[in-house]
Amino acid sequence: QVQLVESGGGLVQAGNSLRLSCATSGRAFSGYAMGWFRQAPGKEREFVAAITWNGDMTNYADSVKGRFTISRDNAENTVSLQMNSLEPEDTAVYYCVRYSDIYYNTDPAYWGQGTQVTVSS
Repeated sequence: QVQLVESGGGLVQAGNSLRLSCATSGRAFSGYAMGWFRQAPGKEREFVAAITWNGDMTNYADSVKGRFTISRDNAENTVSLQMNSLEPEDTAVYYCVRYSDIYYNTDPAYWGQGTQVTVSS
């Protein structure tokens, strides 16, 4: 059983930063790509960022490029999302995901429960 637990969400003013973390348990972490999705009120869930099993490749949604950075620590079984220059449009529930392969070229196989990020103007 794979469990993903997000933390680090909260309320922040526009222009500030937040760092989300995702702790994983269960089957091997280091052999799988990881990522983040988000869902804003009244909108569909959307891709935010992903990272390959060893961290050598990353991918970002255009809306967050240059502001967000995804990273992972395979020794600690964690993946993080550093969010800088936050905008009110970043307000959403953020979900940690695990893919079923070393690359992020498939749909996520596992989802966390989500953490709320609210950016005030």
